[in-house]
Amino acid sequence: MVDSTSTQPVADYLPPTVPPDNHGHTTASWTSMIGIMLGSLITAVGLVVATPWLSWVGLAVVLIAVVVGGVMRAMGYGQAPARKS
Repeated sequence: MVDSTSTQPVADYLPPTVPPDNHGHTTASWTSMIGIMLGSLITAVGLVVATPWLSWVGLAVVLIAVVVGGVMRAMGYGQAPARKS
C-alpha cells in the first residue's frame, strides 16, 4: 500500500506584521490618565457636596494633567508619532 501523505514540510504563510502599536501604554499616557481620573473625582466630590471651589480645583487638575501628558510626550516618554508610508 502506498502512503498518500506528503513528506515535504508544509509552510504556513502569515500576512506582514503591522507596525508596533502599544495603545498608549506609556509613562506619559498613564500620568495623564491618572491625573484626569483624580481631577474628575475631585470635581465630582465638589459637585456632590455643593462646593464650587472644589469643582474648579478638580477642573484645574484635569487641565494640568493634559498639559503634563503633552509635555512628557514631547520629552520622549510617550508613543512616537505614526510613520508616514
